[in-house]
Amino acid sequence: MIIVTDTYQQVNGVSTTYKNLEKIAAKRSLDLQIVHPGLFKWIPMPFYPEIQLSIQPIRLWLTLNKLKAERIHIATEGAMGFVARTWCKWHKKPFTTSYHTKFPEYLKVMFGVPVKYTYWYMRKFHSSAKATFVTTQSVRDELAARGFKNLVVWTRGVSDDLISHHHPAADTEKLRVLNVGRVSKEKNLDSLCAYENDFDITIVGDGPYLEELKAKYKNVKFLGYKFGKELAQIYAEHDIFAFPSFTDTFGIVMIEAMCNGLPVAGYNVAGPKDVIEHGVTGIISDNLYESIIACKKLNREKIKQKSKQKWSWDNCFEIFMHHLYR
Repeated sequence: MIIVTDTYQQVNGVSTTYKNLEKIAAKRSLDLQIVHPGLFKWIPMPFYPEIQLSIQPIRLWLTLNKLKAERIHIATEGAMGFVARTWCKWHKKPFTTSYHTKFPEYLKVMFGVPVKYTYWYMRKFHSSAKATFVTTQSVRDELAARGFKNLVVWTRGVSDDLISHHHPAADTEKLRVLNVGRVSKEKNLDSLCAYENDFDITIVGDGPYLEELKAKYKNVKFLGYKFGKELAQIYAEHDIFAFPSFTDTFGIVMIEAMCNGLPVAGYNVAGPKDVIEHGVTGIISDNLYESIIACKKLNREKIKQKSKQKWSWDNCFEIFMHHLYR
């Protein structure tokens, strides 16, 4: 099995997904190889330097020849994904794809690119796949309405080392509100940070928008990237997780938070409304402030137990394998 992806060495939900699939494959003694830009020469993407742009398409082509790939999953629609798709079509090899990110909406927010042009490319890219994995039913419905075919809902999971068993008491009267993830403009973090005087807000992560946020919001704590047990402890030290994004297709950090007993406050859009069970594991509404306040009433232990039962990397792997070998 071969997975070709444009992102693997970065901190994001796409990388997290494939690293966990890799771990499960190793446990089951299955041969799964991930081909990513770090194996070739690459340059940072303009305006988005954390993304690696592979500049050796011929080497990627030759690598796929050498690996004699029979089962290929194309994880992303970037330079690596485009070469892999072309290779598969040239050699008449079946392949699956996944739709992880709302790039049309991102490019609209960041650069003003009309979504109709980007969706045309995305629809064309995925059209030949025998299955295109999507994160939630809402995303499936949205893409189906735009003419995408062969869509399969693909769940996610949470690693054990990201779950803490200790919830320390608060040393502040304010609600301790957390956000974890890439710090970029399209994540809509301003709508959370605007409440810096109402809540004790912590942002874990890094990205191109970090310095601007630091300059604007002096009362918000910015911790940079954290991982493993250290991140699990940070989850445990907060009361509520806020997810203000309008453009994420899923948000693995939401289920990480819920598996640590944190209720999640989010907007009523695709992603949050699929992950959050309203009134049980969090609150979704059109008002983030009111959602955060309402989360205070939810039962942390119930959230933790319910979420740990629902989200599983093993289940994610089974869905992946079923459609890859179908």
